[in-house]
Amino acid sequence: MNIDSINNGIVIDHIKAGQAMQIYDFLNLGALDCPVAIIKNAVSNKMGRKDIIKIDSVLDVDLNALGYIDPAITINLIKDGERVRKYHPELPATITNIIRCRNPRCITSIEQELPHVFKLTDREKDEYRCLYCESKAGK
Repeated sequence: MNIDSINNGIVIDHIKAGQAMQIYDFLNLGALDCPVAIIKNAVSNKMGRKDIIKIDSVLDVDLNALGYIDPAITINLIKDGERVRKYHPELPATITNIIRCRNPRCITSIEQELPHVFKLTDREKDEYRCLYCESKAGK
């Protein structure tokens, strides 16, 4: 298999096998007018199997939100064909419209246009609570 290198863009590596499509949908990569490569079930010495996403464009999104989806991923920023930054996203302080509140009495269940906002309440337990009703988010 041959996947070309990218000149300016992002490589999201060390994604748990099978989760690449969730990240693809979250970042709305289908709407981009640039090459996007998804490599599923690549062999990894560290993880056994992993997914990789290569985006040949610079995105204007908060990539730290990916820390909630999969905190073990690695984000590589590429400029002029060289990696200029490599980091692991941290758990964001707030996440919006990534998860939905499961509380049927929450205002988000009644007011459909309200965003689903969750605040990080316990970093060590990766615990988020709904901004409106304080219900604990489930993964």
